[in-house]
Amino acid sequence: MDKVSKWVQRHYKDLYKVALFVGSILLIVQFFPRQTRFAYDFQQGRPWLHDDLIAPFNYAVLKSEEELENDLGEALSDFRPFFRRIPEMAEEQEMRFVQEFDRNWQERFGKTDGRARARNLEEGFRLLDSVFNRGVISWEGAPAEGNPDYSFRLIEGRTATRHRISDFLTMPEAYLWIFEQLEANPGLEKELLLSLIENAMAANIVYDGQYTDLTREAELDKIPLSRGMVQQGEKIISRGELVTAEKFQLLESFKAEFQKQAGQTSIEYVLYAGQFLLVSISIVVLALFLWFFRREVFFDNRRLVLILLSVSFMVFITSQVVKAEVDWLFLLPVCIVPIIIRAFFDNRLALYVHIITIIIIGFLVPRSFEFVFMQFVAGIVAIFSMVHLRRRSQLFFTAMLVFLTYSAIYFGLSLAHSGTAAGIDWLNFAYFGGAATLTLFAYPLIFLFERLFALPTDFSLLELADTNNPLLRELNLNAPGTFQHSLQVANLAEEAVIQIGGSSLLTRTGALYHDIGKMNNPMYFTENQATGFNPHDDIPREESARIIINHVIEGIEMARKKNIPEYIIDFIRTHHGTTTARYFFSMYKKENPGMETDIKVFSYPGPRPFSKETAVVMMADSVEAASRSMRKPDERSISELVEKIIDTQITEKQFENANITFKDITVVKKIFKRRLMNMYHVRIVYPSLN
Repeated sequence: MDKVSKWVQRHYKDLYKVALFVGSILLIVQFFPRQTRFAYDFQQGRPWLHDDLIAPFNYAVLKSEEELENDLGEALSDFRPFFRRIPEMAEEQEMRFVQEFDRNWQERFGKTDGRARARNLEEGFRLLDSVFNRGVISWEGAPAEGNPDYSFRLIEGRTATRHRISDFLTMPEAYLWIFEQLEANPGLEKELLLSLIENAMAANIVYDGQYTDLTREAELDKIPLSRGMVQQGEKIISRGELVTAEKFQLLESFKAEFQKQAGQTSIEYVLYAGQFLLVSISIVVLALFLWFFRREVFFDNRRLVLILLSVSFMVFITSQVVKAEVDWLFLLPVCIVPIIIRAFFDNRLALYVHIITIIIIGFLVPRSFEFVFMQFVAGIVAIFSMVHLRRRSQLFFTAMLVFLTYSAIYFGLSLAHSGTAAGIDWLNFAYFGGAATLTLFAYPLIFLFERLFALPTDFSLLELADTNNPLLRELNLNAPGTFQHSLQVANLAEEAVIQIGGSSLLTRTGALYHDIGKMNNPMYFTENQATGFNPHDDIPREESARIIINHVIEGIEMARKKNIPEYIIDFIRTHHGTTTARYFFSMYKKENPGMETDIKVFSYPGPRPFSKETAVVMMADSVEAASRSMRKPDERSISELVEKIIDTQITEKQFENANITFKDITVVKKIFKRRLMNMYHVRIVYPSLN
């Protein structure tokens, strides 16, 4: 068990890396649909680009949406809703009328005049019964509510007869009719009868929504969804044949039946295995590219997470749009992936990640060739537009180019397929505009990833490299000599990195901050000793070495207090590597001969440079500082100085951990020599011609 634990501890980073790739593969596969995909892409009005299609089984030709709508319209045009007469309603309300009449008559007239009572009761009952017999209708909830000419079916017992609303009385019409009847019959207690009849009045013909819905559904179920059959072995369409409306319906019907049968016969784990294999190949190809050409990225788990997260996120969004079965594919901001990757890495890696992303997406979307081709070209344009990324406003320019690229490719594909502009869906241009606009969300995502993964982008580096930055202004104020030294180091290192490859902006920014720790004791550093006074003359050599070496530690602390990113602090901690404060070490040994010397007291804590950029800054710092002590700089002395300093650093193995080659170092030396000669106005001595 202990052996396993130790092995895991030793290989933790490798295991984590494997888990990242495997986890990404499993996550992406989860976004794939668990159904067999139809193998053919086709569009109405365009040629059939595949081989002749022969029906492998019998299938029904489904009606088109237009045909189904027509059939539905015909079926519903003669359909009428159902109303129901409620006979018990009349009996209940008439009984209520009699009871209320007796109570009110007794209260108002007592037991006098029995003949008048009987006459009023009889007439009121007759009027109410007449209204119920004719029918009082309520069309609440019914279609065409309030239209008197609207016809319907009235259910009475077991029969249903057709009527119009005007055949019956509404509540206001019934009340008006009773009022007119009472007015024409003098000698009645009209006020009492009107009040009692109004209270007893109720609709006895009402809309039966439940039965109407059931009957309507039954009628719709009778409509056939198909209009013919295609027999097994029958040719559906030939290669190059135009996909007409009729052929389109044949193909759509075949596709529906194919997916239905595939869903019944396919085994889910077999589909999963195939999808897993395809995604694995894509991700492994990406991993191989990183291994062979971007090892610094491959071995940095933060960067791997950023890349794999970007790919997975775009596949997820695409899968959701495809599952929703909405025509929003052209609204997908696929180009946001290369834009984000380009902001953190180089053009080639951004393009490669983009290619892998659209290949995986191609397994999900319909008409995959056209979609992948469009996204491929648009992604290249987006990357090219960000080659020299110096301003945030460039993202707007990139979005505009993406829109123009989408539009041009779609227009060309439409003309190539149909030979006419009639087949162009102009709504797609609005989708292209939406996709281009959505790419602007790359900016907040870049900001988020920058903070989340602590990785540099050109945007943040430009802000940090601004000499008006408070920390750099403080350096210029407190240690002007160090500030000028940092500027010269930045110029040297930046030009060298441009030539050997790397992030020139990161190099320049790191060089500007590498000596900020000198602000605490500026007079102990020669570039700030303008008066000729040297405080090192009054203190022990060990103390001098401690002050000089501590500018690295103090610089790191100062940078962290000012929230300077770690990738800039790396330049502070590595610009002296593990070298010694050679001058004070030599003077100490000279002044204390025979005494045992602890070299650690005079050594910088390190670490050594671990990237091409930090290695170049270390060289530039040492060379620029040493060049200031030259009394008569000329071509020979500058060349010897550069060679000696950098060769000493190589001998001390300061660049062992950096991904820099001897060829790169040779180029760096040449650039340093040329730049120093220009700085000191040294003219090249040409051989004499005899």
